[in-house]
Amino acid sequence: MTDEQIREVVLTILRRIAPESDPAALGPDDNIRRTLDIDSFDALNFFIRLDEELGVSVPEADYGRLHTLAEIVRYLAARVQ
Repeated sequence: MTDEQIREVVLTILRRIAPESDPAALGPDDNIRRTLDIDSFDALNFFIRLDEELGVSVPEADYGRLHTLAEIVRYLAARVQ
């Protein structure tokens, strides 16, 4: 799976979680939670859906390292099969 395909999956999930926002306008280094006003419950749902869509389980210990679109795509690209 390419970085662009992963990015599209991430943006699709973000659209479902924050339908009132425009995830496509996110820059690669924008803080997703701040920019899209995602609370901790939505963030948890985001990581659960990543696992469902991509088969990549993100341990809770890693949540704090994944703030931007670029960080998330890089993290997932290293783990997706």
